[in-house]
Amino acid sequence: MTGFVRVWTAMTTPAGPAPEPRPLSPGDRWRQTWLVILAAALVLLTVVAVGRPFDSRTDPPGHAAAAASPAQSPSPSPSPSAVVTDEVKAPTSIFPAAGLMKLDGPVPVKGSGRFEYANERGPVAGSGGRLRRFKVAVEKGSGEDVAAFAAQVRAILEDERSWIGSGSVRMQMVAGSDQADFTVYLATRDTAGRMCEVGGTNIRIGGVPFTSCRAVGKAIINLDRWRLSAQPYLRAGTDLAAYRQYVINHEVGHELGHRHEGCPQAGGRAPVMVQQTLTLRGCVPWSWPRSNNRDLAGPRL
Repeated sequence: MTGFVRVWTAMTTPAGPAPEPRPLSPGDRWRQTWLVILAAALVLLTVVAVGRPFDSRTDPPGHAAAAASPAQSPSPSPSPSAVVTDEVKAPTSIFPAAGLMKLDGPVPVKGSGRFEYANERGPVAGSGGRLRRFKVAVEKGSGEDVAAFAAQVRAILEDERSWIGSGSVRMQMVAGSDQADFTVYLATRDTAGRMCEVGGTNIRIGGVPFTSCRAVGKAIINLDRWRLSAQPYLRAGTDLAAYRQYVINHEVGHELGHRHEGCPQAGGRAPVMVQQTLTLRGCVPWSWPRSNNRDLAGPRL
């Protein structure tokens, strides 16, 4: 108990006056200065770290990734099965490109005289009138693909601007082994010249088979014109696709009983039965028998 009293007394007895602080030595002052600097630096770093949100992106300002919304996630890499190869191609028009006036390269003058027929059968096109079935054939040795030619012929004759649009005739492409009312042929100029001459039409200009023609049951397209177009279209700046549409409609029009026509109005669209391969007769090129949902015709020649 005596020891407890001594301790209690010592703890509760007021202490004497505090000793005077000793002056700092030069070494103490140096350490104190650097401690203050270090503390200030730590405080500054803490403020910067707290005030700036964490961002792991390293793109510079204005970079596409830096401008993306945080909700957006990067697109996943395509799986091997999703990679597009050269074998997967976007669909293209079956006609030459818009603005292309003629094809480059030499045109075969003479083929084998034998024909390859397309074997595709198409639907009946048109709302009324007599059904006319047709085949499509390409001369072997012409360098032309029969399926590509057939696709263009079908696209033309099944168009509402073509002969079916009037409601007086229907069209259907059939296979080479089927019965048909007529055949659309694509032939080299020498073969076309002979076929047209047998059918009673001379297509030579300056001794060279130049135009296309119709013989009974045959619409014969000259390969020179199919690839190179004709001067009235070239001078007018009208492309090859439009000329092809014209020449198919014109020769099939003969097979349907239509004769050559003149231009009904200077500067207007040329009726398809104008001989546009040779002259527009004051009209401008037009590839179709119909215009603005009406038949387009001129004075018969």
